[in-house]
Amino acid sequence: MAVNPYTSTLVSSSLSSTPYNKTIPTISIKTIKPSRKASINCAALQSSPILHFPHTINSDHHESHHHLQWNLFQRAAATALDMFESALITSEAEHPFPKTSDPRVQISGNFAPVPEQNVKHNLPVRGSIPDCINGVYVRNGANPLFEPVSGHHLFDGDGMVHAVSIAGNSVSYSCKLTETHRLIQERELGRPIFPKAIGELHGHSGVARLALFYARSLFGLVDHSKGMGVANAGLIYFNNRLLAMSEDDLPYQIRITPASDIETVGRYDFSEQLMSTMIAHPKLDPVTGEMFALSYDVVQKPYLKYFKFSKEGEKSPDVEIPLNVPTMIHDFAITENFVVVPDQQVVFKLQEMMKGGSPVIYDKDKISRFGILPKNAATSTDMIWVESPETFCFHLWNAWEEPETNEVVVIGSCMTPPDSIFNECDENLKSVLSEIRINLNTRTSTKRSILQESDHINLEAGMVNRDKLGRKTRFAYLAIAEPWPKVSGFAKVDLITGETKKFFYGGERYGGEPFFLPSSPNSESEDDGYILAFVHDEKTWKSELQIINAVSMVVEASVKLPSRVPYGFHGTFINSKDLAEQAQRSQACSFWTEAQLVSAVFRSFQLLKNNYCDPLLYSFSESGILFI
Repeated sequence: MAVNPYTSTLVSSSLSSTPYNKTIPTISIKTIKPSRKASINCAALQSSPILHFPHTINSDHHESHHHLQWNLFQRAAATALDMFESALITSEAEHPFPKTSDPRVQISGNFAPVPEQNVKHNLPVRGSIPDCINGVYVRNGANPLFEPVSGHHLFDGDGMVHAVSIAGNSVSYSCKLTETHRLIQERELGRPIFPKAIGELHGHSGVARLALFYARSLFGLVDHSKGMGVANAGLIYFNNRLLAMSEDDLPYQIRITPASDIETVGRYDFSEQLMSTMIAHPKLDPVTGEMFALSYDVVQKPYLKYFKFSKEGEKSPDVEIPLNVPTMIHDFAITENFVVVPDQQVVFKLQEMMKGGSPVIYDKDKISRFGILPKNAATSTDMIWVESPETFCFHLWNAWEEPETNEVVVIGSCMTPPDSIFNECDENLKSVLSEIRINLNTRTSTKRSILQESDHINLEAGMVNRDKLGRKTRFAYLAIAEPWPKVSGFAKVDLITGETKKFFYGGERYGGEPFFLPSSPNSESEDDGYILAFVHDEKTWKSELQIINAVSMVVEASVKLPSRVPYGFHGTFINSKDLAEQAQRSQACSFWTEAQLVSAVFRSFQLLKNNYCDPLLYSFSESGILFI
C-alpha cells in the first residue's frame, strides 16, 4: 500500500512557548484523495479542501510566546498584541475564506509543504542521462514552515530550493528552505508573524493585520528593516552567484556546495548597489552577459524603476518610469536593443482594503499598454508607449525586433480573467499563447492567438531556448495547465506555424515548469536539447525528475527522488564549469575574510602598543566602551 504523502509538515503555529531549538511536534492532517474534475476554474485552487487543520488554528489555543531577550515592557506589549491577534482570528473564523486564500485549498495535495532534505546520493536512474547534462538543476517553490493562522495563498509560502546534481548517471538530491530574514525571525519565535501579502492583506482584517505587524515592529518585537520577502519564485545564475527571488524584496544568494547541498549565503544587494526590491524575472542577455531588471513599489512614487547590471555586476543608475497607479508587473521582456515593459490592468489600490476588498484588483477602465525603452536609456523620455487593449500577460516568453517593419514582437500567455490568480470568480480561467506586434512607426499594436481556437489549451509557465533570448525564436516549451492549476504535461509550440507537439506525463502524474536545456550553445538547431521537469505521481505518491528529448519528445531518462517534490514555480540549470567557478570564488572570499581578520587584529595590537595613551586615537564613553 502506498504511503499517503499528504501529511502536512507544517509546524504547529499555536504559539507554543517551546523554544525552536527543542523538538517541535508537527501536526498530522487527515486527508482525502483529491477528485479530478475536467472543468478549469479561475481560482488558484478549486478542488474540494483536502487539508483539515486541527483546532490549534483556533484562538482558544492562541498562547503568548515571548522572546527570551525581550525586556519587561516588550513582554507586556507582546501579550497585549497577542490578545488582539486572538480576537482578530476569532473574528476571521466567523467568515469563510475565499478559495484563493483558504489554506485548506491553497496548500492541499501536492501543493502541501515538505521538510528539508539533506543530500541523498546515488539515486536510481532509469534510462541514460545525456552526457551534455552535467551540473545541477535547481527549482524554487513556496513551502510554508508554519501552519497558517489565517488566510494563505500559494504564493505566500516560504521559499524552498530543490536541487538535483548530475554527473553522468550519478545523481544527488536535496531541498532546503531559503534562510530569509523573515523565516529566521519566525523560526526563532516559533510562529508565523509577518503578514502574508496575498492571503491575509485584504479587507478590514488586512488593515488590522498591518497595524498589528507595525505595532510589533514599533515595540521591537520583530524587525522588518532587512526585508519581508520569501524568495520563493525565481532563480537566476549571474556573475557566479545563484539568486533566489520574489518581487517583494532583494534577492537572496544561494550556494550549491561541492557535496551537492544547498546553503543560504544571505540577502544580496550587489555590493550595496541595490537599494530597492527586484522582480523575480530579471533577464540575462545571452550575447552581452548583462542582466536587466525592474522594481515596482505599491505605496509611493516612482511606482516603477528600470536598471541593469554589467556582466561583472556593476549596476546602472535607476531609470524612473512614470505610472499613474502602482501596477503589478511580474514579468517583462528584452530584445537585442530594447526593454519591453507591460503596464497592464491588474493594479494595487490599498484603499480598497478600507472598503473591505482586496488591494489587488482588475481595473476595467485602464487600457493595457507596452513601453519600449532602449536598454541603455538614462531616463524614460525615450520610452514609446503603445496600447494593447484587454491584454494581461502574467509571463512573457520572449520578444524580438523585426527591422523590416520596425516592429517589436512579443510572445506571452494572455490570461483571462486577469486577476483570477488572486481573486475568486465564477469564470473559467483561460491562458492563450499570443503574439503581440508593436509597430514603432504607427504606435499601434495587433494581437493574435498562435494556436487555433479549436486547438486551444491553457499554456502557462515555460520558456524558449535562453541562448536565443531577445532574438527571434521558433519554439516555446510551455506547461499544459490543465486541469488548472495542475500541469498534466508540456507543449512544444512552433511560434510561426502554431504546430504543437504535446507530451503528457500520463495517469495521475503532474508536473510544473518545463525547463529547456540546450545540448550545446553552438547547436545549429534551436530545439537541440532536453526538457527537465519534476513529475509527481498522485497515485503512488512518488516524485521523479524526467529528462525528455526536445526533438523526439521521448523520455531519455528519469531519476527516482527520495522524497515528494511539491508543485512549484521557476528553475534554472548551473553547469559543472560554473559550479567549479562558484566554489573557487567561495573559497577565495572565505580566505580573504580570514586574512582581513588576521590583518585587522595585528594592526589593532600595533596601535595598542604604540598609541594606547594618545587621546586623539582613543576615548571612553560614559559607559566605559572603547572607541577606536
